[in-house]
Amino acid sequence: MNVIDILNERGFVEQATHEKELKEFFENGPVTCYTGFDPTADSLHIGHLIPIMALSHMQREGHRPIALVGGGTGLVGDPSGKTEMRKMLTPDLVNENVKGIKKQLSRFIDFNDDKALLVNNADWLTKINYIEFLRDIGRYFSVNRMLKAESYRLRLDSEEGLNFIEFNYMLLQSYDFLQLFNEYGCRLQMGGSDQWGNIVAGIELIRRTCHETAFGVTFSLITTSTGAKMGKTAKGAVWLDPERTSPYEFYQYWINSDDKDVARFLALYTFLPMDEVRAVEKLQGAELNSAKAVLAFEATHLAHGKQEAEKAYESASTMFGKRAVPKGLLPSSTIPRNEINATIPAFSANVSSTIPHSFMDREQLEKGVPVFKLYHMAGLAKSGGAARRLIDQGGAYINGKRIEGFDTLITVDDIHDMEILLRAGKKKYHKIKINA
Repeated sequence: MNVIDILNERGFVEQATHEKELKEFFENGPVTCYTGFDPTADSLHIGHLIPIMALSHMQREGHRPIALVGGGTGLVGDPSGKTEMRKMLTPDLVNENVKGIKKQLSRFIDFNDDKALLVNNADWLTKINYIEFLRDIGRYFSVNRMLKAESYRLRLDSEEGLNFIEFNYMLLQSYDFLQLFNEYGCRLQMGGSDQWGNIVAGIELIRRTCHETAFGVTFSLITTSTGAKMGKTAKGAVWLDPERTSPYEFYQYWINSDDKDVARFLALYTFLPMDEVRAVEKLQGAELNSAKAVLAFEATHLAHGKQEAEKAYESASTMFGKRAVPKGLLPSSTIPRNEINATIPAFSANVSSTIPHSFMDREQLEKGVPVFKLYHMAGLAKSGGAARRLIDQGGAYINGKRIEGFDTLITVDDIHDMEILLRAGKKKYHKIKINA
């Protein structure tokens, strides 16, 4: 089984060019492949995990992945999948974003000793001579064919339309593929399903300029069983940067997966063997909850390291009760399977540090703060009205005690060890740390 078979089996692949030839290509020796990442923020998020995991699978199977950070194309903006123009970024902001992305990719991919490469297309795109580019590259592109691409048609049909800057994006991405082909022998580009037109254009450019064959693979758009976009929550995106989304919150995102998604997510977002993953499809009840704990632990381990995964696991176990993980369930996982160390008290420094928190001055509590306002301020309720409803329904707790009325005042008397612990429902915690 080659890596394309692995990606197909685990549910990554939506489309591939020259499927038979592509499989033969992988059977003839190590392959160099690439995926691009737009530096629109200083952090990647869960939505980027599919291409990241695909690159990691490539490396694990002995191939060389290239992660291309779009420092150059980020100055233009990709119209793919967008109904309006992306916000234009400054070079300084793009460079800062690139630094953050490099750090996160290194968690999943080993860049040592050229086992993988991380390149920035600003290194060549910002040096292009426009007239030469039009003569040498632009002449291979048919405007008629470009306008038929889904990424352009979507924008052409929108109210804002498609501007000339964005119209160039396909040429630039195709040029990236040509550059990586010439420089590193890269013959495979992978990307999201919205990148199909750009990838095919790059393959055609290599064929016409170098008379060589290149390949493309696109990944399925991953949604939850409810149809929601992957990685979206009430608070927004689930980021890979621990400063934006704490490892504990990251862990909890996976714990809260729908039962129908658990086996599929284990296939996509962990490296556990597929024979073990398929066994999860038959589980129900407590055993399925244990599988969710394995999913959360393994995903957090990959994104934040084993220590943070263990801390998140301990925190969740302390607050919600330990999810027993039988030795025979997903046995390849390194999740702790013994009882939590009895020497770790509830909300110890190791556990407490993972819980989402904010700060408040002691003097703010001298006169008392209505508890419904506190829940809104802490982000445990979308509004004051939502906080009131939560409290009226008996789902709000302060330091483990149920709140009886929405107008209850929280004062300095509620401070324990310079902290106040809020809980909403069974799963959401927030700690307010008090400044003296």
